[in-house]
Amino acid sequence: MVYGSKVSLPADDHTVVSSGGAASVPAAAADDITGVELHTPVNLRSASLLVIAVLLGLTALHLASAVFVPLVMGVMFSYALTPLVDRMVLLHIPRTLAAAILLVGLLGAIGSVAYSLSDDTVELIESLPEVVQKLRRSLEEQRAQGPAGTMEKVQAAASEIERAAAETSGDPEPDRDVAKVQIEKPKLNVKDYLWPGTLGVAAAAANITIVFIIAFLLLAAGDRFRRKMAKLAGPTFSKKKLTLHALDEIDRQVQRYMLVQVFTSALVGVATWLAFLWIGVEHAAVWGVLTFVLNFIPYLGSIIATGAAMLVGFAQFGSLEMALLIGGVEMLINLVEGYVVTPLLTSRAMRMNPVAVFAGVLAWGWLWGIWGLFLGVPILVVIKVVCDRVDEFKVVGELLGK
Repeated sequence: MVYGSKVSLPADDHTVVSSGGAASVPAAAADDITGVELHTPVNLRSASLLVIAVLLGLTALHLASAVFVPLVMGVMFSYALTPLVDRMVLLHIPRTLAAAILLVGLLGAIGSVAYSLSDDTVELIESLPEVVQKLRRSLEEQRAQGPAGTMEKVQAAASEIERAAAETSGDPEPDRDVAKVQIEKPKLNVKDYLWPGTLGVAAAAANITIVFIIAFLLLAAGDRFRRKMAKLAGPTFSKKKLTLHALDEIDRQVQRYMLVQVFTSALVGVATWLAFLWIGVEHAAVWGVLTFVLNFIPYLGSIIATGAAMLVGFAQFGSLEMALLIGGVEMLINLVEGYVVTPLLTSRAMRMNPVAVFAGVLAWGWLWGIWGLFLGVPILVVIKVVCDRVDEFKVVGELLGK
């Protein structure tokens, strides 16, 4: 059902009276404005179907996140590695072999770094129970040495009132010889966390395997997938050309985003390593690698890195002041990277509105959790490129643009 109205003004009369009878225009002016639409037609049925389709799509993305997350990560990973594979193909290396060599080499590099830091990582993990126990004892000592809390003050006041009332009435003071009940706090048992942690590691390993398989298939296929997408776009040459241009732009934008992300993460890792080495924190290299990895998770990664650095710093130095200093240094590094370096480079590289990026990351994080926070910006880049080339959605592209 379409709501709208159009007024046609007669050209033969000398004057035209409006429907209210309160105004008139000359006939010459009526000729100029004949057929002007007073209201933009709104198709309520199409709008309702669009809203329903969006809601169903969001529900499907949320419920099937276990399928969509590795798939999208594999696609983004292949976009980032395509330039390297193309250069290897120019050296007369078959594309399938080039993709395999690149992925195996990447896995080998990650494995070698993990192996070289394995001893320090194990020591760091084994010190976590001691960190928790030290923090608990320190808090209890601070509470015991400090002034009485609110409940203790209330209890003391109640005892004084009770004693005064007993003296006034002449009643004997109630017997205070009552056995005290002490509740012992359970000790931290690492075994309680091993099984859930093992399941989480196994699930992460399975997802990483799926991501590498999808990336390998797309890298080995080359532009065959792109040609098939162009065929599906339509029979006309203009539609095929538009689709190819959109895919090329997606390649460039995603590659720029990955370059910025890797650069800023490396910057955070090196800065953390040097700062912790200067302060005297043990296993500074492990912290550099850890912050490099966590920086790929927007917002949550910096919080985890700061909190963990404070705990380990307290365990090493036994001082809350040193723990706050280490946490403050890590927070400062992340703030400079997150609010100065990354927004500047991201806006220039992808021509994205920082407000739209922030809102989009929150939305995808709500849909897919931590993985949504990681994939939010690349997905927004793809959405913007597509919207910029489709007339019906250029408003959305303009909203996402810088």
